[in-house]
Amino acid sequence: MTRHVLIIEDNPGIRELVRMHVAELGMTPLLCERGDAGLARFREGGIDLVILDLMLPGLDGLSVCREIRTAPGYVPVLMLTAKSTELDRVLGLEMGADDYLTKPFSVAELTARIKALFRRVDAMSSVAVTETRSAELTANGLRIDPARRRVFIKEQPVELTAREFDLLWHFASHPGRVFSRAQLLDTVWGYSHEGYEHTVNTHINRLRGKIENDPARPEFIQTVWGVGYRFRE
Repeated sequence: MTRHVLIIEDNPGIRELVRMHVAELGMTPLLCERGDAGLARFREGGIDLVILDLMLPGLDGLSVCREIRTAPGYVPVLMLTAKSTELDRVLGLEMGADDYLTKPFSVAELTARIKALFRRVDAMSSVAVTETRSAELTANGLRIDPARRRVFIKEQPVELTAREFDLLWHFASHPGRVFSRAQLLDTVWGYSHEGYEHTVNTHINRLRGKIENDPARPEFIQTVWGVGYRFRE
């Protein structure tokens, strides 16, 4: 089955570059140059991946991403931006983007990210039945329901992005085991790319902010200095 990739990018040169390489991967590219038009096309359905520019006319990329995440079902979002500050990355991830690519980017990096996102989608589909049959995990007031992909703290729901849930489930499924940032990138993100360990740090900091009583002194996701992170035993 051919995958359909929605490319929302107002720069004609970048839009054509992305279109060409999406097509070379055997996927069908769909092009929009405005945020509002791109969101309207997404809502028509049939989209398997959104490649989304941050700065767009009509509706900015963060707003488009936020609206995509309110839609039923799960479609991965790869955000493109000319900005590279930590704040911009955090904002993009907070709105629900799955990955982040700063312009200018190499063709090899773009295609690697696209393939990694689809590997992750395929992996999520293949383990969906296993997860729904898995028992809930609980730890000192934290409850993870894999069937509904929901998380609760003292029975109060916690809103996590799809990537945050995957990261938490991975940790909680292996209590006491230490994972390096590179291992988490490879397992949870689906790729291992030198220099992107900050992505893991950002997600863990945001996850701690949502599930820890005191993020500065985390109880659930603990830092093992010089090695990585582990979930409490």
